[in-house]
Amino acid sequence: MTTAEAGYDLVLVGTSWGGLAVLRALVTALPLSLCMAVVLVQHRHRDSDHLLRTLLQEGTDLPVDEIEDKMALEQGRIYVAPPNYHTLIEPGHFSLSTEAPVRHSRPSIDVTFHSAADSYGARTVGVVLTGANDDGSDGLRRIVERGGLALVQDPATAESPAMPAAAIRAVPKARVMPLLDLVNFVASLPAGTPAREGR
Repeated sequence: MTTAEAGYDLVLVGTSWGGLAVLRALVTALPLSLCMAVVLVQHRHRDSDHLLRTLLQEGTDLPVDEIEDKMALEQGRIYVAPPNYHTLIEPGHFSLSTEAPVRHSRPSIDVTFHSAADSYGARTVGVVLTGANDDGSDGLRRIVERGGLALVQDPATAESPAMPAAAIRAVPKARVMPLLDLVNFVASLPAGTPAREGR
């Protein structure tokens, strides 16, 4: 990849058990000059309210939106997957689905990661954080297969290590970091450029 082509358009973050604290740490560290879209997929009960978006917005001046069907995907914004829907990412916008839960989860991290990898390819970053199952590992593999970047929280720093451990098994070449290092790494990632669009 040449210097002109370096950079990413989309950062996807998947988490489950213990996710609120790590998401707040991540969101707080993101620079106001952020030129990527950040999509957060947290396993939640189907009847959850909008408190997650509110709590995350308290930690940043970047706009935090709960995703709605056909919502535009814009750079410099943070998006939260809504409860009881799968979030799919298409070029330039989101779609919501009520297909059956995957690994007992809706939203499913794998579903979001797969769709993003297929739509954004090498411009995609996948991040798997603390969680109690293996959701996200297959989707992270797809991101890497499409040329994207895989990041995983060091299981030793996770409240629930099962999800990051599964991601490491699925994607052995993923970059594994303690939470604070991972948060700082994501905050420093280079954004994509219009020349890379080609869509």
